[in-house]
Amino acid sequence: MGPLREGAFRGRLHDARTAVSVGRLAGAALVVCFVTGLVSHYLQQPPGWAVNVLPSRPVWGYRLTQGLHVASGIAAIPLVLAKLWTVYPRLFAWPPLKSVTHALERLSIAVLVAVTLLQLATGLLNTVQWYPWPWNFRQTHWALAWVLVGALLLHIAVKAPVIAAHWGRRSAGTLRLPAADGPDRRAFLATVGAAVGAVTVTTAGQSFTPLKDLDVLAPRHPDHGPQHLPVNRTAAAAGITAGHLTGYRLTVRGPHPYDLTLPQLQALPRHSAVLPIACVEGWSKNAHWSGVRIRDLLDRAGAPHSATIRVVSLQKGGAYSVMEMGASYARDPLTLLALSLNGAPLDLDHGFPARIIAPNRPGVLQTKWVGMLEVIV
Repeated sequence: MGPLREGAFRGRLHDARTAVSVGRLAGAALVVCFVTGLVSHYLQQPPGWAVNVLPSRPVWGYRLTQGLHVASGIAAIPLVLAKLWTVYPRLFAWPPLKSVTHALERLSIAVLVAVTLLQLATGLLNTVQWYPWPWNFRQTHWALAWVLVGALLLHIAVKAPVIAAHWGRRSAGTLRLPAADGPDRRAFLATVGAAVGAVTVTTAGQSFTPLKDLDVLAPRHPDHGPQHLPVNRTAAAAGITAGHLTGYRLTVRGPHPYDLTLPQLQALPRHSAVLPIACVEGWSKNAHWSGVRIRDLLDRAGAPHSATIRVVSLQKGGAYSVMEMGASYARDPLTLLALSLNGAPLDLDHGFPARIIAPNRPGVLQTKWVGMLEVIV
């Protein structure tokens, strides 16, 4: 009866051909987002066996993968919404459950839709660092990603005959879909493509700096911040003030432990590198860093070449106030205890007096306000 009767939905383009056309684009975006998310997760929290073998090259690796992760996630939003629009009449099919098999299929679709919308919504909120929920975002995001992929694979397996039948124009013609729908379908797909292009172009500039002048919807602009570099966690948020740094000393613990005052640290041989700072929220930018090589500090402490190091920040608390760095990073000649940024001493918000900068590493692991390096044999 009413909206549940057969043929009640008379709108065009709610057919399998349109659903498949949009669905394959949405699926591609979700797969890219998932794969790049795996890279991000394992670089942030590597398993024990991988700590000393994660690659520090290419130096722009994490910048690329995390930029793609956020960009593909944002692009997936209009694609998923368009996909849901093409199939929503089926949600009102009557009777709602025709058999046990049909019930299981609808349950799997409900899980897929719910998890996808939740994953995309919470991921988008993470880019603006707003967490209006009580759970840990990163752990939940990781778990939901596997549920999403599992539900997506199950959906593809169940719908494989329909997908195959409507994949190309020839197959659609064979099934005698209304020819009059062709122009409308192309217009609809063009509109969806324009929406995806618009959200991508107006947000990707936070990482792909040639588009930075069009970066109007992203929460970060790569040039906005102290020393023309964005800041996620300020010194005030970390509880760091200039007074806390009075009498600063860097402690290096190892077989031959030692301390360095700031003047002593500044007097050590300097090295420079152009490296990106790339944050999990999707923004990144190259900068010119100068400081002391971590491997030189470790050699002075008599650290073995295979040693992992623990980096401790002066900030009190916080998920990343203590960070571990494997030998592949610690021994890389480009990994610095940076003392200056873009030719000037570090701003307090950028980690003055000293911070870590390493190639191919998430920004949350580029520890600021470093107070101690500890060798872990």
